[in-house]
Amino acid sequence: MDKMNPRPAGEESEPRVPTDLRKALAATPMAKAQWRDLTPIARRDFISWIDSAKQPETRRRRIEKTCSMLVAGKRRPCCYSIVSFNLYTALAATPTAKAQWSDLTPIERRDFISWMDSANQPEAHRRRIEKACVMLAAGKRRP
Repeated sequence: MDKMNPRPAGEESEPRVPTDLRKALAATPMAKAQWRDLTPIARRDFISWIDSAKQPETRRRRIEKTCSMLVAGKRRPCCYSIVSFNLYTALAATPTAKAQWSDLTPIERRDFISWMDSANQPEAHRRRIEKACVMLAAGKRRP
């Protein structure tokens, strides 16, 4: 724990659960119990997947699917790239990059994540996250 970050190192912040998802979880006790058992990063992945829907009907279906996946024991949304907490934090600190990230297709996001994750050393991975934010802010859709 340090002065800048009141959470112990490695502890993830709890994501804000959108109202429509919270209501759906409350209506499905088994899904709600599974939700509570997820890590904050896994919950954030589900929320990001739901929030990435462009149409209200798609969002509604993703919320329903989230509840069914949780009841079935799934711990991540299907076909969704895992965004590391470091990337999530870097995107949050760079609004133009975050906006571009939101506009990427799942395949384009996977390409960025694969490129970042292919770095062999933690420092190289960190540099790639920084470079990805610069590229995204400049409007690039591929690493």
